[in-house]
Amino acid sequence: MKLLEDLIREKGIIEHGEVLKVDSFLNHQMDVKLFQEMGREWARLYAGTGVNKILTIEASGIGIACVAALEFDVPVIFAKKSKTKNIAGEVYSSTVVSFTHNNVNDIIVSKKFLGPGDRVLIIDDFLANGAALLGLIDIVNQSGAELVGCGIAVEKAFQPGGKRLREMGVRVESLAKVAKLEDNYIEFCD
Repeated sequence: MKLLEDLIREKGIIEHGEVLKVDSFLNHQMDVKLFQEMGREWARLYAGTGVNKILTIEASGIGIACVAALEFDVPVIFAKKSKTKNIAGEVYSSTVVSFTHNNVNDIIVSKKFLGPGDRVLIIDDFLANGAALLGLIDIVNQSGAELVGCGIAVEKAFQPGGKRLREMGVRVESLAKVAKLEDNYIEFCD
């Protein structure tokens, strides 16, 4: 998606050769018009698949998923990283190792929002090693729902997550695939 790639080139900041900061438009300050275009593109890519739920993980994926859900006219469920008093009853849970935060989280989704008959599209801001997506896929599988695929804003194609998921048979549609990051240079996949 050229619009997203152009914004990454213009405003993205590379740190330590492997961290791409896009917090000025994607995951801290949010460019909602960009999100709308991303949602339209995922709706085009997943047209006819019967998506009836969008699943994401807190926190950075929530804004993107909500705007994308408008294009699909479906609800968004987000996996929480801790159980709170307002989640009553049974939950699905999975363990996720965070590359960004260098920690481990148990993520949860209430069983009342996801189950057999649901056709789920997972939306997230980044795909690097794939741990968050694997945790979300685990929750979809536990629920008996069907995974339609994953919509990713930015994939770091030089890290193993995308390849691993595709080898598992998961459909992954990334709107910007970064082939290489170094100093002030960003190269995208063709």
